[in-house]
Amino acid sequence: MKFAFIGQDIPMLLPTLLTDLLFAGEERDAEIRVEEKNPAMAELLAGYGEIILKKAGKGGSIRADGNREEILSGADCVVYAGDPQAASRFFMDRAALEGDREEAREAEKTEESRAQSPLEPLVHAENLGLTDQARVNGGLEGLLHAMRAGQAVLELCDAMETACPETLVINLGQPMARTTEIFLRRGFRCYGIGRTPLKGANGLDTLARRLKTREADLEWEIAGLPGFSFLTKLEDRESKKDWLPRLKKAARENELGQLTKRWLDWWDALAVGDVTDHAEFLPAQPDYIPEEKPEFGETVEKRKERILWMNTVREKGADAREGAMAQLLLLSRVPPVRPMRLALALLRKEDAALPAVTHRNGGDLRQLPKDAIVETTLKLEKGEPVPQGITEAPALAEVMTEIDWSNRLAARAAMGDREALREYVETDPALSGLDRLYCLDVVSRLIEMHRDMLPLYAEE
Repeated sequence: MKFAFIGQDIPMLLPTLLTDLLFAGEERDAEIRVEEKNPAMAELLAGYGEIILKKAGKGGSIRADGNREEILSGADCVVYAGDPQAASRFFMDRAALEGDREEAREAEKTEESRAQSPLEPLVHAENLGLTDQARVNGGLEGLLHAMRAGQAVLELCDAMETACPETLVINLGQPMARTTEIFLRRGFRCYGIGRTPLKGANGLDTLARRLKTREADLEWEIAGLPGFSFLTKLEDRESKKDWLPRLKKAARENELGQLTKRWLDWWDALAVGDVTDHAEFLPAQPDYIPEEKPEFGETVEKRKERILWMNTVREKGADAREGAMAQLLLLSRVPPVRPMRLALALLRKEDAALPAVTHRNGGDLRQLPKDAIVETTLKLEKGEPVPQGITEAPALAEVMTEIDWSNRLAARAAMGDREALREYVETDPALSGLDRLYCLDVVSRLIEMHRDMLPLYAEE
């Protein structure tokens, strides 16, 4: 089978993608193609990949270059790991939403070939609480993030329609629900893996340690939306002891954080993963402030380390002590995702149960629309999804329905639908309590700031 890896985060993820494909997935004679426009980095990625292929001993080939058409040609699966939300773009919006004209101007200078943008009307935005809207995935900035990310996805879809129209897409690009919806609306079979609720401060791994048990000894069910998931079942695999009451008691006693306690009080449901993600999709919370300096991709320091370790593997080999240690370090620094295991189960038409997969609902969450974009364990029989019919608390299902609709409106807005853009601002739960007409004007001016990345909105 042929696999195409596309997106600026692929170099960071390549070690885990190859390990997942060749060692966990046991895929033989795979054709691996990596899009990389920098010739020196392309040479490094290909050289590193050849060493891993040799170590796996299953044949196959790897090539890296910047010719997207050739990289995509005939691909059975495209793994997309891109996010054009550069930190400079986020800080431009944050400064504008805060009403800091000088900071906005400075942020704008970091972008090459930028025309002067009309920031004056945003100078007093903080009077309406818009500082809180500088979020990565929800609210006003979440909309702008989706629109910028959506343009990159649309350009990829254009290329895939010619080069590999029947391909399977595994989406790792943020905002997860919104980019997945764009791929689906363009007619591609697409599944996503976002920030996993299995890891982190309130991840399944942390909750298992609190219970002094192992994940392997538990039967569990996590369901919701990408970045807005909840633990709906947690039992001992053998004794069938229900652990949820104990965890809910800890949450009510504020041992799992104030936000977790609040969601539990509201919906009788236990939020999992990074619960600050949940807050991004909701109205402003009195004790939650969005992160001021979120990371987008690798830091410069981490990238230098990764390049050093990849070079060590390439030069020393995977069997040599130094090369093996460098490979272990590479695998220790990547997100805990298994995209190739997901891809192979779908392509090989296997039976599988794959946790925390973003996909079109189709009946997994019975109270949500079938075309909602949800995050649940994906159960497959011969490669086809099997609806699970999970039931959430009615109040929580209602909130999820509203958030999902906002996600899908944002995706449509990213595809150039101005009516969907307006409806997003009018209905997004994250904007509750704000003057929505003013917010719509703010969005128009934020779009103007980024018109170089939003050609669908270049002409008003």
